Amino acid sequence: MDGWQRAFVLHGRPYSETSLLLDFFTENEGRVRVLAKGARSRRSHLKGCLQPFTPLLIRWSGRGEIKTLRDAEPISLALPLTGTVLYSGLYVNELLSRVLEQGVAYPALFFDYLQCLQLLAASEHTPEYALRYLELSVLTNMGYGVDYLHCAGSGEPVTDTMTYRYREEKGFIASLVVDHYSFTGNELKALAAREFPDSNTLKAAKRFTRIALKPYLGGKPLKSRELFRQFVRKKSDNLNQKN
Repeated sequence: MDGWQRAFVLHGRPYSETSLLLDFFTENEGRVRVLAKGARSRRSHLKGCLQPFTPLLIRWSGRGEIKTLRDAEPISLALPLTGTVLYSGLYVNELLSRVLEQGVAYPALFFDYLQCLQLLAASEHTPEYALRYLELSVLTNMGYGVDYLHCAGSGEPVTDTMTYRYREEKGFIASLVVDHYSFTGNELKALAAREFPDSNTLKAAKRFTRIALKPYLGGKPLKSRELFRQFVRKKSDNLNQKN
């Protein structure tokens, strides 16, 4: 590829003594795996910029599964994710690395991902909205065509106070059963709009995205969730020691 493309690093690992193997999320090519030769060497001008959450312009070459990075330039400084929101950002990157097919363009999702990072950077203590916004965008862009606004059984518009039970591959069906798979019409409208005005709709969104993303993620646990749990435990231990 000769032209420049906007991109973010989703994941990287050392490759040989001086190189990096990177998964990029690019604006027009989706997820792309690229070998950055010599990027870890002392003299490389790429050493500082190939980091997650840094907006980049990149170009690469090659036709195989692993491309070769030709150049990369930061568009701006890395988005400032620290503390809890850093782990939220790591989760988002791991999610995209796991569910997106390589070489498939998701231009709308690329901008939703950028907005998610900006929301995380702007609100350190309330990452939940940004995460649910991005998860629902992932489902939509991958062709997850559930109808939130109509009962799958009758075709009638959902009613705010009615309970609807989610059934995989069918949608939401009016039901008197209230369990983990049940949602009110009001909660479904919030999912459709990707707007969560209160804690109930936000919790419902988290419950739904966990259900809907599970088939895409398979049985392998997310490393970022375990890292976050370790972070919380360590933070709690430190507070207990001070007290």
